[in-house]
Amino acid sequence: MSTSTQSLELRTFPAGRDGETADGPTAGWLEADFLGFLGRRPTQAHAAALAGYLVEDGQQLTGVYDTGSPEHSLRSDIPVATFASFEKPLTVSPGVQIPAHLISSVTVRATHRRRGILRRMMTDDLSRAAGAGFAVAALTASEASIYRRFGFGAATWIHELTVETDARFALAKTPSGQCSVVDPRDIPAIATAVFDAFHDAQPGSIGRHAAYPDRISGRLNDEGEEDSARRAAVHYSEAGDVDGYVTYRFTGWESKPPAIEVNDLVAASPDAYLSLWHYLASIDLTTRVTFSSGMPDDALRWALVDPRVVTVSTVEDRIWLRILDPIAAFSTRGYVEDGTVSFRVTDSLGFAEGSFRLSVEAGVGRLERLGSASVDIEMDAWVLGALYLGGADARVAAAAGALREVVPGSATMLQRLLAPAMPVYCNTAF
Repeated sequence: MSTSTQSLELRTFPAGRDGETADGPTAGWLEADFLGFLGRRPTQAHAAALAGYLVEDGQQLTGVYDTGSPEHSLRSDIPVATFASFEKPLTVSPGVQIPAHLISSVTVRATHRRRGILRRMMTDDLSRAAGAGFAVAALTASEASIYRRFGFGAATWIHELTVETDARFALAKTPSGQCSVVDPRDIPAIATAVFDAFHDAQPGSIGRHAAYPDRISGRLNDEGEEDSARRAAVHYSEAGDVDGYVTYRFTGWESKPPAIEVNDLVAASPDAYLSLWHYLASIDLTTRVTFSSGMPDDALRWALVDPRVVTVSTVEDRIWLRILDPIAAFSTRGYVEDGTVSFRVTDSLGFAEGSFRLSVEAGVGRLERLGSASVDIEMDAWVLGALYLGGADARVAAAAGALREVVPGSATMLQRLLAPAMPVYCNTAF
């Protein structure tokens, strides 16, 4: 690091436990992570549980330690910056998944900003990921203005839904199967098979990390305590199989109107999805349901007699993608239409730099490098990441000036080729 940062040491290590507790480096890293995200200081038991999740996921932790901190500063084993990475599958087309390098827990203490710490952590980590053969990296961003400069583009979105469940709520058609209330503590045993079926078919879906079962069931919340207000229901198909579940909580009598807050809703079939919403709308003494991770193009609106009972409170980006190996990434995903388009990518970090031709025939894509030949489109690496799954529109990117058409109309061709087989969506945060 530079002369002004000589007292800073960057260390990368695997998450670990020491018996029933987090090991020393992991405990210090967790305390810094909670500080960065404005959480309570974790108790020893909470830190031990979190360390167990990190170990199960095989997470590599990075901490930056200030060996020259003044007297009375936080302990020297608590880093001034944190970073974590691990692997989970990303569904790029129905039935097609690739390993994704996931980045999480990125913090830099307010006292140590503007010293190049984030850039050093990010570039070192992406270099390791590229060297390990990952085609893509992914993250979720607390702040949207940070990650484009590292080649990440927003590729999937979620809608925060508010559904009025008063007398106006009615489905035009009764879905098949039935719902049943279950003990939320049974959800971890149920959720895996349901999520796997959903995940396999849903472009944009990310495999869930080890903390999810306890998080969605309420066994361990963000403060390290059990959420005794958590409730759950499942949907049974006509064949008697569980193909959907929802976990939720009542927001309290002080909320006006009384409402149900959905924590997680996963359905492997349209009937399961609509049935679970019908169940939520049928809960007595409440007239509103909120869900912060709704699909952008939600089937519920189409199924309702009055679609105006559904409103979108906010629209947020969920997954930001970074292409590390363009040829591997674009040759793996599926395609709906045939055609050819060429593009040049500018990448300050070098991973996706170059000129390429994408050719699709009979649904199979092939990306090849070009030399100095002219291309149809020019774009930065972050735009390539945003467009990869097909959830972002190349024509809109061109209209915004984020993508430059060398050949007029080429953005339309690129959009046709990258159009997903079904709407892109991710209901997993990490």
